[in-house]
Amino acid sequence: MNANDLKQTLVERKAELSERQERVARHTRHRDEPLPPDFAEQAVELENAETLVALDREMSQELRQIDHALRRIETDQYLDCEQCGKPIVEERLMALPYATRCVQCATES
Repeated sequence: MNANDLKQTLVERKAELSERQERVARHTRHRDEPLPPDFAEQAVELENAETLVALDREMSQELRQIDHALRRIETDQYLDCEQCGKPIVEERLMALPYATRCVQCATES
């Protein structure tokens, strides 16, 4: 397994998430405008705002995980489980490149 290939995947995903997060931020800044006078439209606007806040929170969490994985690559700890120290299987890292624990440790917690 090549950690550099997975690093590139992480860097690309980070750029994609950062761009999405910026779009969400631009959209939520428009929330400062007054709500529409129609109650149904107000409800939709508020629901959309709540969804955007939830998406932003999820993207922030994933970005933190990606940054952590990138630091682990730089310190040559990326391929090892943070909990037990055993290798993380390639399939897991391909599916979840910011995984920090092996399958066994992840399922036990």
